[in-house]
Amino acid sequence: MDYLVNLTKLSADAELNAKLARDGVTIRRAIGPELELVTGWVRDKFGTMWSSETTIAFTRQPPSVLLATKGGRLVGFADYDTSARGFFGPTGVDEGERGAGIGRALLIATLLDMRVMGYGYAIIGDVGPSAFYEKSVGATVIPDSEPGVYRGMLRPPRRK
Repeated sequence: MDYLVNLTKLSADAELNAKLARDGVTIRRAIGPELELVTGWVRDKFGTMWSSETTIAFTRQPPSVLLATKGGRLVGFADYDTSARGFFGPTGVDEGERGAGIGRALLIATLLDMRVMGYGYAIIGDVGPSAFYEKSVGATVIPDSEPGVYRGMLRPPRRK
């Protein structure tokens, strides 16, 4: 199912941002020269479909992909306007860095960026961890939204 977030009610989490800064985590917009590094990392960690969407995010001006870095290495990413305009995602955090708030910080930073770009609402498509989105940004279910924009999409064959 898809979820809706009211961006007019969203604000930054200063406490989380300060904690991540102390931990050496930076969240920022990607730039063009990083395309191959970032999409390769996304492909290795999360698969070709998310890598394809991240490539689309790099084609936006400015790029609609935010990165989380730590010690000069990529530890997470979040995209928007990839499968459809106004859609948040995909997003992912390196397995070894999960649980530190990086995913939540990327989510909020990306949604705030969407608001700056003129969106009043964001759609989170095909939500997996629904409780995370509900708690983090007040996301609510969009009735009758499955399969939505993903209807009929080609998918890679399952490995045996």
